[in-house]
Amino acid sequence: MVDAALEAVRKELREFPAAARELSVPLAVPYLDKPPTPLCFYRDWVCPNRPCIIRNALQHWPALQKWSLPYFRATVGSTEVSVAVTPDGYADAVRGDRFVMPAERRLPLSFVVDVLEDRAQHPGVLYVQKQCSNLPTELAQLLPDLESHVPWASEALVHKDHYENLYCVVSGEKYFLLHPPTDRPFIPYELYTPATYQLTEEGTFKVVDEEAMEKVPWIPLDPLAPDLARYPSYSQAQALRCTVRAGEMLYLPALWFHHVQQSHGCIAVNFWYDMEYDFKYSYFQLLDSLTKASGLN
Repeated sequence: MVDAALEAVRKELREFPAAARELSVPLAVPYLDKPPTPLCFYRDWVCPNRPCIIRNALQHWPALQKWSLPYFRATVGSTEVSVAVTPDGYADAVRGDRFVMPAERRLPLSFVVDVLEDRAQHPGVLYVQKQCSNLPTELAQLLPDLESHVPWASEALVHKDHYENLYCVVSGEKYFLLHPPTDRPFIPYELYTPATYQLTEEGTFKVVDEEAMEKVPWIPLDPLAPDLARYPSYSQAQALRCTVRAGEMLYLPALWFHHVQQSHGCIAVNFWYDMEYDFKYSYFQLLDSLTKASGLN
């Protein structure tokens, strides 16, 4: 009796994402030719939790014309910035049975530009980024080149928590692979010991465990080359792929799974807005709990 009930729950969870896709998940990420009004943005995209790419939203930013590696060298070249350093470009990634965070360095931005332009050498792959924003804290000289917020999005989203993301590409391209929250039954999670890359004096990387930290739940598969023998359920997930080019803005809704790549020397700015902890959040938490309890992971 119990086994039959559990299998019935598993069956419903496996079938739920397909039904949800037919109702609300687009076959491809839609484009908008201009920014929506706050009402339309909230009604058509935020409430149904659907992504979109917005064209002609950044054309008035001076950054779109000014930001380049030579401009950075001249304007903020002497500024020291936080740099994530990894052996292969994968930061916050699973390596074996470890969840490994990048080594962090403070380097002059001009040196990072030299590395990108092959004028200097540094072990590993450098990525100028900071989880809680490096623009106002480290590169404030660049702030006049863009808006302090996205007015139509701020009007729609000002009352939410930091999970709604507007991803603005200024130079280069970003490549996104997206899964809607309803694909959760097909997305595996495992627990990993947290660790950090350390860069030795010899220029090699070693992995050092973070002993005092709890284990980190993380998605173990590479969506670009998934191991379907180990994670067969992932074959039932249906990813959306899109390219966000210079001058375009991606609305990445709360709770969507995402994998991101970028072109060489890509420059982008994120605007984070609070999500609303409404029924969407509650339903996702229920879906997540049922997936774990039924053993679909």
